[in-house]
Order: sequence, then C-alpha cells, then structure tokens
Amino acid sequence: MKQFLVAAVLLAAFSTGYGQCEKKTVLTAAKTDHLLADSSLERSDDGVITIDFDKTTFNVNTPNEGLLTGKVDSSVCQWLTPYKAGKMRLKITLSNPQGESHHFTVTIEGKNGKVTLYAVMDDEPDKIIRLVADKFEEKM
Repeated sequence: MKQFLVAAVLLAAFSTGYGQCEKKTVLTAAKTDHLLADSSLERSDDGVITIDFDKTTFNVNTPNEGLLTGKVDSSVCQWLTPYKAGKMRLKITLSNPQGESHHFTVTIEGKNGKVTLYAVMDDEPDKIIRLVADKFEEKM
C-alpha cells in the first residue's frame, strides 16, 4: 500500500510539473548578464526583456534588437513545482528582424523559488547569456 501511495504522489507531482510544459509561459527580466565560458561576468545590460514561449514557439522582446521570433526544435521539461523548482532545456532557432537565424540551447532552472535562464548560441559556446527572472508565470 505504501508503494502505491508513493507512486500516486510522484505521478501527481510529475503531472503538475508537466502541465506547465504545455502552457504558454512568460519570463521577464530587468537585466541581461553576458558570461564567459568560465561563468565570469563579461558585462551586464539593463533593460527589460520579455520572453514568451510554449512547446512550439519562443519569442524574445529586447530593448535593443526588438522582437526576435523563434521556434522550439526540441524540449525536455522536468518541473517538480511549477514556475519555482525544476528544469527545462530547449533547443530553439531564433530569427532577428533582418531574417538572420541562430540555433540556441536554452536552459531554465528553478531553485529555491528563483528562476534563471541560460542561453548559449550553438556557434559561440563560450558565450553565455543569463537572465534572472523577475517574473516567470503562465501567460493568460
């Protein structure tokens, strides 16, 4: 009986976290950190960035470049507590207004209620973009 209860609780937790993966989500951050391969800070840029995504689309609105549109090529989602604790890894293709596109690996991690996004362009793996979310929630 204990095994059944443990399995039921784990299934409920997984289902709740997985449900988040299917929904339109928005992440907002007030600052962008540019890191080097050793995670040292190269520079920081102030300005609100909004990212909205779901299982097929990934759009970034930046103060400097405007709207970058993209598609999700693949994703792995493991949220234990939706929007607070867990991890998501996305492979995306992002295009700028001039039509240039780049491939990125995006990792979104939630630890201790703090959500951080890391983005690495496939062509420049030694440069990491980090956003600490001010908001990370389901988009209504």
